[in-house]
Amino acid sequence: MISANKSKAQTQNPEVLPQHVAVIMDGNGRWAKARGLPRTAGHKKGADALRRMLDNCSKSGIHYLTVYAFSSENWKRPSDEISDLMQLLQHYLHQELEILHEKKVCLRFIGDLSRLDLEIREQIAYAIKLTEKNRDFHLTIALSYGSRQEIVGAAKKLAKKVLDGSIKFEQIDEELFSGNLDTAGLPELDLLIRTGGEKRLSNFLLWQSAYTEFYFSDTLWPDFDESDLIAALDDFVKRERRYGTTG
Repeated sequence: MISANKSKAQTQNPEVLPQHVAVIMDGNGRWAKARGLPRTAGHKKGADALRRMLDNCSKSGIHYLTVYAFSSENWKRPSDEISDLMQLLQHYLHQELEILHEKKVCLRFIGDLSRLDLEIREQIAYAIKLTEKNRDFHLTIALSYGSRQEIVGAAKKLAKKVLDGSIKFEQIDEELFSGNLDTAGLPELDLLIRTGGEKRLSNFLLWQSAYTEFYFSDTLWPDFDESDLIAALDDFVKRERRYGTTG
């Protein structure tokens, strides 16, 4: 149990803990390489780490988790690796969906899903429909996602609405723009964690990260566990979030 770890995060008012956490799950390939295993083995262990992350976030009082599963740039990877990743996604949905539903997890997917095979899109649509009324936890999976394409897409939506007369040009502001992003309806992003030691956003949630706190962990994603999450939360509660004002 997390409470046994006596972390600083546990002694804080729940209001200062992050409500919405995002994770760039980096390091699967390096984890496998270090063990002389194929990259697919790293991705499978990464799926196990996601399962742990869900449970640990829930125990910590975090109700919104957004994970970067497959970027728009990942389509440039070797075709056999892409095929393996898609098969793993299908396996994850098949194996985990009923469990997630029983735990009252609401599943959401963001990104250009049109690039996925029809069978996967049908699985995703079923998962969304099945869990749409769940409210205990919200898991958003960024799949075939790129933040720049998301922002361009939102601009196109608004331009179309101006042209058809449903809104006026003067009505466009940050709130309206946010409402046309893939993440519309989700709370503000409080904490973004990147595993694997790299320190960049890699085209992930660029708009949403305007006032997000960042935490970079050297732990490779397959090894990311409860203690790593606690370290991130302990670091978060030390931050003074000023949003551009003075302390």
